[in-house]
Amino acid sequence: MSDSALSPAVQPNGQIDSPSPEPLRAVRDAPVGGQAVLEGVMMRGVSTWAVAVRKPDGAIDVQSFPLVSWLKRHRWMRLPLVRGVVALVESLKIGLQALGISTNAQLEEDEQEVSGGAWAGTVAFSLALAVGLFFLLPVGITSLFRHHISGSIEFVLIEKAIRISIFVGYLWAISRISDLQRVFEYHGAEHKTISCYEAGLPLTPENAQRFSRLHPRCGTSFLLIVMVVALFVFAPLGTPAWYWLFASRVLGIPIVAGIAFEIIKLFGKNRSKRWAQILMWPGMQLQKLTTRPPSLDQLAVAIASMEAVLAVENPEEASDEDRVGMEVVA
Repeated sequence: MSDSALSPAVQPNGQIDSPSPEPLRAVRDAPVGGQAVLEGVMMRGVSTWAVAVRKPDGAIDVQSFPLVSWLKRHRWMRLPLVRGVVALVESLKIGLQALGISTNAQLEEDEQEVSGGAWAGTVAFSLALAVGLFFLLPVGITSLFRHHISGSIEFVLIEKAIRISIFVGYLWAISRISDLQRVFEYHGAEHKTISCYEAGLPLTPENAQRFSRLHPRCGTSFLLIVMVVALFVFAPLGTPAWYWLFASRVLGIPIVAGIAFEIIKLFGKNRSKRWAQILMWPGMQLQKLTTRPPSLDQLAVAIASMEAVLAVENPEEASDEDRVGMEVVA
């Protein structure tokens, strides 16, 4: 079981159940989330998002922006399955904006900022690479041996084994890249800060450091759930011609993502229950590849971003409608 699942719980009143050297964990979910960026952290609530970045001169630059979620604007977007896809696209949009802000904050005064066109091209390439690597490549490899596979269930099982292997291998490979280590440390700082807030403790680097760097609502866990859900979505399709196989894997992505969103939402609501902790365990372990223990200085940046959100809103007062879409943003 993950360190966050075994550590003593912090009750909503801020009291710790029992003293322990184990990392602490919160026992409740709050409608806040975030993302690690270059030398910083983006945090978002239900009506505000902010990004804090440690600049080359050591100062922390904080910017905040109003947020009116697409899910609040259109009722049909809040339907089950649909809301998950909408929430993920919205989170991706905010995350890319935050990443652009953090990148430009690291530039010298005489350096030109990264243009919107360059970011659009980078995003398009990254999405195409992800679809090709995690959806098309596995089905392509499996198709090479389809004449030696007895049935559609066996075909999909082999395809999913290849997909998960590629996914885990990819995470392991990028976890070894030295240039990404600080991003992973800020990822850990983001998780610790959110957990500290959820536990109701004062937001200080020392308090946040006591919490696990793993979080039930992390996108890494979500992606693993996507891999598993795809098994059940694509199995009934059988093994049609290769062009239908490729098309089904691309067109089925929104369905898979929508179902996975509902599952991780269920896990988040039941995070203190044993059955949920058992099912979340594999995803929590994967987070050990994409997070690193942060320093107090990095936690100070994450806290600055969180405080910028809290200066505008109180997430605890959010309605159920406001909370929709916040399940996979940690």
